Amino acid sequence: MARRRTGTQTTLGNRVSLSGVGVHSGEQVSVTLHPAEADCGIYFNRTNLEDGRDREIPADFRYVNATDLCTSIGVSGASVATIEHLMATLRALDIDNCAIEVDGPEVPVMDGSAEAFVDAVDQAGVEHLSAPRRYIRIERPIRVEMGKSFAEFVPHDGQRIEVEIDFANHLVGRQAFGFDVCGKVFRDEVCRARTFGFYADVKNLWARGFALGASLENAVVIGEDRIMNPEGLRFTDEFVRHKALDAIGDLALAGAPILGCYRSYRGGHKLNHMALQALLADRDAWSIVELPARRETGHGELPAALAAAAFGPDVS
Repeated sequence: MARRRTGTQTTLGNRVSLSGVGVHSGEQVSVTLHPAEADCGIYFNRTNLEDGRDREIPADFRYVNATDLCTSIGVSGASVATIEHLMATLRALDIDNCAIEVDGPEVPVMDGSAEAFVDAVDQAGVEHLSAPRRYIRIERPIRVEMGKSFAEFVPHDGQRIEVEIDFANHLVGRQAFGFDVCGKVFRDEVCRARTFGFYADVKNLWARGFALGASLENAVVIGEDRIMNPEGLRFTDEFVRHKALDAIGDLALAGAPILGCYRSYRGGHKLNHMALQALLADRDAWSIVELPARRETGHGELPAALAAAAFGPDVS
């Protein structure tokens, strides 16, 4: 298992494959995670396209093309959706370089959580590389607002996530969850939290041709007066824990670990993306550092290596 805030980059020790249903298409999708060289970052290799050509899609916030139902990235002629749970796993387990081969338009939803991706990384193992790891350090606060929702980055000595949700439905209500991001806490308290949605919304999405793969096997479904899953919840506050999981995955598109605290209130994929865009557009708000020496490499453009690096609106 990779240690937190080590001075060098990592990749996987071996390739590993897994498959499952796509939550939107309802079709089987296979994903293979490959080791990658230092400074390659994380990128998707989209295969099985109609024109027979594969497309490489960097896991980078500048390639985000949708945030309504999930987080999707794309280039001309290809896209990959529902990437947030896999990206959260790679970030939380300190995987810096990985080539992700996927033969469909979305990463499989598995059981609605990131647990299967954690198992895949454990199976592949972690290899430490000689190149230094670079971090994006928050130098001053950045905040974005969207209606009653807000998100902000503030300076913090470490990698911290603080998420609060507030739903009118009494089965969800107001919940808050915060933690310092590390592999152990992610494994024990975050990765098993599943995506969730309201049954009324799911029926509407089905009628529109979305969420065709959604079921009680891969999501927590909230009915009018009860949780519809026979096994109930995995955590009493599983809803906000899953929002924290999504936030880690969305912020992983920065291309490097973020040294700072990210807070959100009533957030989702769109707000996470807006906050990351606002942060990286302000060159005085962040700097690139290396640890443990913490040598600052200055402001300006993201290094080239960094640059390449649910099923209901805002409830995934």
